[in-house]
Amino acid sequence: MRAIQITQTGGAEVLQFRELPTPTPGPGEALVQIEACGVNFIDIYLREGRYASPLPFIPGQEAAGVVLALGPGTDSTDAASFKVGDRVAWCGAPGTYAQFAVAPVARLIAVPDVITTRQAAAAMLQGMTAHYLAHSTYAIQNGDAVLVHAGAGGVGLLLIQMAKRLGARVFATVSTEEKAALARAAGADETVLYTREDFAARVREFTGGAGVPVVYDSVGKATFDGSLACLRPRGILVLFGGSSGAVPPFDLIQLSTRGSLYVTRPTLNDYTATREELARRAGDVLGWVADGSLKLRLEHSYPLADAAQAHRDLEARKTTGKVLLIP
Repeated sequence: MRAIQITQTGGAEVLQFRELPTPTPGPGEALVQIEACGVNFIDIYLREGRYASPLPFIPGQEAAGVVLALGPGTDSTDAASFKVGDRVAWCGAPGTYAQFAVAPVARLIAVPDVITTRQAAAAMLQGMTAHYLAHSTYAIQNGDAVLVHAGAGGVGLLLIQMAKRLGARVFATVSTEEKAALARAAGADETVLYTREDFAARVREFTGGAGVPVVYDSVGKATFDGSLACLRPRGILVLFGGSSGAVPPFDLIQLSTRGSLYVTRPTLNDYTATREELARRAGDVLGWVADGSLKLRLEHSYPLADAAQAHRDLEARKTTGKVLLIP
């Protein structure tokens, strides 16, 4: 099969397009022919070595396609019942930058008939991330004011929509006027060009000096201090990514001096730890896509062989919405 392989960590040039053996599903696994796979910042962190992974490896943790084979005993698993020919999607299992991949049946989600596999691949990781951020890490209440960084990114556009669905007033930071227009189209009430304006001062202005109860921050190093400055007393900074780099060491006493603040660094795996929770979040997300109430932006698709360019464009903030690779 054709696949992307990493034999050493580093820049986008370490993504090598190769012929590799097609994997064989083991007990509790399915072999899936991939029709679309998602590109996410976690793929970049693993490629760089920021997150450790044994070498060599096939990157990618999100995909959708068709079940080709089931491993021994798989049809008797308690988690789900799938058969050859079913359309499925998943995230959180490695090896998706390829024509074929094996995935645990317990992590598979059936793709509704009205959704394409490209839509499913685009919705899983970022959609469920937005879901747990808005519904669990900080459960948005009707009337809350919230700040979403990278408002035109893959998670940002979905999180804005979910926050509005819950009745929030949404502020979004973006880098360009074009991205501001996308964030507003998704429902943002106010947008701030953080490249030109002090976003913390603007958020204080929007809230009459009160601050917001939650900041959803996927940027990290470049926004961390400003994010804390946006919070009202006992507010929470939800740091769920680090696209600008890792946050430097931080003196926790600042949390008390700024108003008894909270900081959390969540991951999707911990919010889909059980089959029940996974199915509930994925069911909500795919259901909203199916009924048209959650809009996906699918403007950036690359052939699998161009994975390195996809990474470069994502890192350079040249993309909006979801980035897909097509085997």
